[in-house]
Amino acid sequence: MTRSHLLLEDMKMAMETIRSHKVRSFLTVLGVVVGTAVAIIAASMVLGVQKNIEDSLNQWGVDNLFVFKFDPGLHFGRLSPEERMRKPLTYEDGMALKELPAVKNVVVEALFHVGDGPQPVRTARNKSHELTTIVFRGVTAAYPDVVNGNMKEGRVFTELEDLHREDVVVLGFDSEKALFPDEQAVGQQLLVDGNLYRVIGVFAKKKNSFSAAGDVEVLIPYRTYKKHYPQDDENIIIAQAQHGMKDIAEDEVRGMLRMRRRVPADKPDNFGISSAEELGNQFADILGKILQYVIGVVSVGLLVGGVGVMNIMLMSVTERTREIGVRKAIGARSRDISFQFITEAMTLTGIGGLAGVLFSLVTSFIMQLVHFPSSIPWWAVILAVSVSCGIGLFFGIYPAMKAARLDPVIALRYE
Repeated sequence: MTRSHLLLEDMKMAMETIRSHKVRSFLTVLGVVVGTAVAIIAASMVLGVQKNIEDSLNQWGVDNLFVFKFDPGLHFGRLSPEERMRKPLTYEDGMALKELPAVKNVVVEALFHVGDGPQPVRTARNKSHELTTIVFRGVTAAYPDVVNGNMKEGRVFTELEDLHREDVVVLGFDSEKALFPDEQAVGQQLLVDGNLYRVIGVFAKKKNSFSAAGDVEVLIPYRTYKKHYPQDDENIIIAQAQHGMKDIAEDEVRGMLRMRRRVPADKPDNFGISSAEELGNQFADILGKILQYVIGVVSVGLLVGGVGVMNIMLMSVTERTREIGVRKAIGARSRDISFQFITEAMTLTGIGGLAGVLFSLVTSFIMQLVHFPSSIPWWAVILAVSVSCGIGLFFGIYPAMKAARLDPVIALRYE
């Protein structure tokens, strides 16, 4: 009998053992099923969220530099006392950056003072429809050109309307749907925080908007914002670099701001510069650490599952002692016996791995139906099945060796 026929025969015997002890087999591989499923689901969530974040950030422009008065690392809301006390960036800073050779365009955004606690709640209201989750900003007229803001209908305010402090507003896609569900928004009046504005445009829905923040925008002209909120002195600057000159533009921006903010040569920047790529890398690092932690926890579960497999195989060796004796008496070699038990262990854990993969695929499909980012790569499926089979191989070695070392005479006498 060839090795392939022996392998098939051993697998059939393994399946017969699983069928004859269904509950025991299920409990044995439960740890493998859960561990495999959790590992794949965690990887799919991390990869899905990471891709969603990268696509969202890239929509803001791969050549854009984001300038804040603080380090734009992922610590919003946890600024140091020194960062909170820093002088805000100004509109004039943004206009100065616009004159740099490597800078193509600049947007200045006005918002509440950073460091004074949580963001004030700005409420947008149209008749009986109200929205409190808006992203309310005052921006300069170049905003849609710099951040790839395509229009669904209407237009963005002009520099002249900004200069004259006109009470006009542009809505994000979801903002319009919530506030004007049964009518066209353009041309209608909208009340925001007690001030009345005329809607002149609606942005198209963004393909990948992290946290959906980009689709609940309510944007008014920069100077209009200053007219209604003179106490809000905070500014964020978005500098669009000439194509292929982002690194040069970053050096120029840093030099200009250090000069304008009178930073001594031996002192660090009292502002922060970032880009979509850098923010994406920071998110990737955080998600990678989360995935490592999850894999560590899952490994413990797989270890427990592997110990369970070893226990069930040792029990199987005891139950089948006479069978092993008979096989040896009719010519089976020790390696044939060990190969049989290792194959059974690998078949058991392999089925557990496939069950975990199937469960994770169904879970991922459900998450996509509810619009939660989830992406299962094929390498994760292959790796999961390989690891589950590897667990059977590793934890099946000792029971297989024990079975192979049984004396056939003693085994035949076993009751």
